[in-house]
Amino acid sequence: MDDRGGGGGGSFVAVRRISQGLDRGNACHSTSGSAAWLGRGLSCVCAQRRDSDARPSFDLTASQEECLHRLQSRIDVAYDSSVPEHQEALRALWHAAFPGEELCGLISEQWKEMGWQGKDPSTDFRGGGFISLENLLYFGRNFPKSFQDLLRKKEGDRAMWEYPFAVAGVNITFMLIQILDLEAVKPRTLVGATFLKFLAENEAAFDLLYCITFKLMDHQWLAMHASYMDFNTVMKATRRQLERELLQEDIARLEDLPCYSLLTR
Repeated sequence: MDDRGGGGGGSFVAVRRISQGLDRGNACHSTSGSAAWLGRGLSCVCAQRRDSDARPSFDLTASQEECLHRLQSRIDVAYDSSVPEHQEALRALWHAAFPGEELCGLISEQWKEMGWQGKDPSTDFRGGGFISLENLLYFGRNFPKSFQDLLRKKEGDRAMWEYPFAVAGVNITFMLIQILDLEAVKPRTLVGATFLKFLAENEAAFDLLYCITFKLMDHQWLAMHASYMDFNTVMKATRRQLERELLQEDIARLEDLPCYSLLTR
């Protein structure tokens, strides 16, 4: 599989919270003024490995191995802006985020409203691949209220400078791939082995866990009264909490995770 870690992780930008949310005029007009952006350069904490490569592996059942291979095949797919399926998924994401609002093009200043770093979202998918777009789309379609709450920063006492929704989503995809050790032939962590039990029972387990993790990250963000410089610290806290919950003995399915209760449809 390709190395998505690069030279220390992806870049990150912060968006200034606007009290009236994402109210805008005509969709095809400039979105200037509705968001203020800071420069890039904060590394993605999820690219940092805590363990050596010399770790034990866990045996898999035939069903788990098959499910893992299918998920790894999804992870291997890079976003390609020339592929019609990828174009349609990107358009679908726009409509999930801003239903009824016209999108002027797959390259447009409008995308910055969702929290992409520039006018072409495809440049931000390099850290997570096509699966990171699929994750966002799954979130928007299956938990639209939580999706909109996070996109528009509706809940809690927000910081003046907030994390950008879409870029944070790509970071979460990449973090989960690392936590669950999904690029290994067999899982080398108990967390990874535990997740494969859920995956064998639910083909959409990775997408569901993504939604849970995104909401958990925002919950941690609010609890820590975080601002944009705290993003990596919040991601570390999110990782620790997620690992603790996944390893609880009474968790038979992802819906049993305590943090699942944070999601609303």
